[in-house]
Amino acid sequence: MFTIVKNKLFTFVKNNFVPMKQLATQFLVDELKGRYITNESIKPLFEKFQNECLIHDEGKSVLDNSIYSITIGTGKTKVLMWSQMHGNEATTTKGFFDFLNFLVSKEPLAETILSQYTIKCIPILNPDGAAAYTRVNANEIDLNRDAFAITQPESKLLRSLLLEFQPDLAYNLHDQRTIFGTEGFQLPATMSFLAPAYNEYRDFNETRLKAVKIINTMNLELQKHIPNHVGRFDDSFNINCIGDYATSIGIPTILFEAGHYSNDYQREEVRKMVFVALLSSFSEKSNSEVGNELEVYLNIPQNSKCFFDFIYRNVKIISNDEEKIITFAAQFDEKLENNQIKFEAKIIQVEDLDTVKGHLEYDAQQMVFSSESGNFPKINHKANFYLNKLLKFDNGLQFL
Repeated sequence: MFTIVKNKLFTFVKNNFVPMKQLATQFLVDELKGRYITNESIKPLFEKFQNECLIHDEGKSVLDNSIYSITIGTGKTKVLMWSQMHGNEATTTKGFFDFLNFLVSKEPLAETILSQYTIKCIPILNPDGAAAYTRVNANEIDLNRDAFAITQPESKLLRSLLLEFQPDLAYNLHDQRTIFGTEGFQLPATMSFLAPAYNEYRDFNETRLKAVKIINTMNLELQKHIPNHVGRFDDSFNINCIGDYATSIGIPTILFEAGHYSNDYQREEVRKMVFVALLSSFSEKSNSEVGNELEVYLNIPQNSKCFFDFIYRNVKIISNDEEKIITFAAQFDEKLENNQIKFEAKIIQVEDLDTVKGHLEYDAQQMVFSSESGNFPKINHKANFYLNKLLKFDNGLQFL
């Protein structure tokens, strides 16, 4: 079906380029859906992949849950990946399994990648946090602030793998909140990347520049699918962050941040962009300009906090017979209930919203606000209210 052209890992069918997003759809693993992905979600997939991969129990979490690794490929270049270091960030886990599904497909492109790379991935580094749908582990420690101190069993395991596997590249796979957009465009930051700093001066050495080049390759491909929705994450240096630590010991490391796409709160479209990013990262860049990589990287828009889930503008409030027009914002709070993630919209800010956007925005056209809690939107209260006592909003959304 596919042919390879001069070792460049680009896919063609009868000389026509096959969009990587099409491959992402074709090889999507249907068994993984939604935001709640745990060890119990991925273990049934092991049988599907075990003939093509080495699946190994690397060690245990605080609560004695297994931390698995999946290794595939025989190539000289070694890549270590880990996902769900923060337990409630599962989009990249889904994207990795989609990519793995492609790698075992026997397609010539996949076979070429496997002949050139050995890929080891920990799909869920923090199984306790994944089960509880929390950022932290069972000891309430953020593992991405424990890379240097290594006080937690999960951190110690990852440190051991970094030293024993000795990867040529490391991929630190995360999700980011819906609040982030691309500076200058104010579009949702659907994918963001970072070549982490290795020192407090945030200098660029050979190690860091290797990560920069791969990010540029991924960004080039992603612009075909989500133009101006790719961000560059803040590079403030913190040796306790795993990316900064790994870069400081000479391992080129890339931070992946899977973010929001329009109306995609389950992140089923975003997982396809994770797939596109992963696949393109193993592809040879066709128009690389020597010496220009850093400039290209720094031109990727900075990640910025410029979004809320909901913004309601031109809302009239009446207090003590005085009328005032205001704007307020609401944000989804994610809660685990009966093994499903529930999205609960809460009011989180009133006024000072002129420079930000909402993923959903409503123009109230000076209709009057009212709710069970009073005639003014109250911080941390549920976004359940009326406009002119006629239009009902339930969980942030207009009730039809």
